[in-house]
Amino acid sequence: MNRREFLLLLNSAVTAPSALHAQQRAVPVLGFLNGTSPGPAAPFVAAFRQGLRETGYVEGQNLAIGLTASLARPGGNLTGFSIITVELHPKLLELLSELVPRAGVIALLVNPNNPNAEQVMRDVQEAARAKGVRLPILKAGTKDEIDAAFASLVELHAGALFVSADAFFNSRREQLVALAAGHAIPAIYEWREFPAAGGLISYGTSLAAIYREVGIYARRILKGEKPADLPVQQPTTFELVVNLKTAYALGLTVPPSILARADEVIE
Repeated sequence: MNRREFLLLLNSAVTAPSALHAQQRAVPVLGFLNGTSPGPAAPFVAAFRQGLRETGYVEGQNLAIGLTASLARPGGNLTGFSIITVELHPKLLELLSELVPRAGVIALLVNPNNPNAEQVMRDVQEAARAKGVRLPILKAGTKDEIDAAFASLVELHAGALFVSADAFFNSRREQLVALAAGHAIPAIYEWREFPAAGGLISYGTSLAAIYREVGIYARRILKGEKPADLPVQQPTTFELVVNLKTAYALGLTVPPSILARADEVIE
């Protein structure tokens, strides 16, 4: 893969060891899925291969690795759809700064258990420096740690909160939205499910649209098309959702520039 992304994968058959006829013995096929792009992940992939070598497995000799050959022609039995997340973070910080222009301090909430956490912190920190905004980082990987993170917002003098994209945070969206309301903190999220639950604003890929497309791909495979010939799709459109009711409760006036770009306004 050449982007930091999550993949929704469709598998037409269980991957099984293939026969290497020249050697007349089975060669294990190992699928490797990582949440980061080849650049940042290169040292870890090298360490992974080293561990295999130390146990007697060498790629190309007695082991085959890789889920897809390329996004355009994945090959094998796998294809799917990417959900771009990390690449959007600078845009989310820009939107939050536009919505709360007086916020000199914007806190970033990350899940330290997310494999993209370090990259997220670097990217958002870089975007914050460009905006002249101070960015304290809050880490939470459990329900109680989320509560503790919000409790520290007052002493940090945070004027807004950036909730990074994370599956755990998505599963705790009711808690996150309730805490943001209770602490009267403007917060931005990546998926529309958050403002739909009462959050302030979101910008990102439509999860519902992605899963719909996955269903269409599944039908094509069931009808006989080969996953190897179906490119791994990447989203081309992103939705901006604003909850005006929440904005009013926070005493915020949403700039016309944001309302004009919004795909959905919840009132």
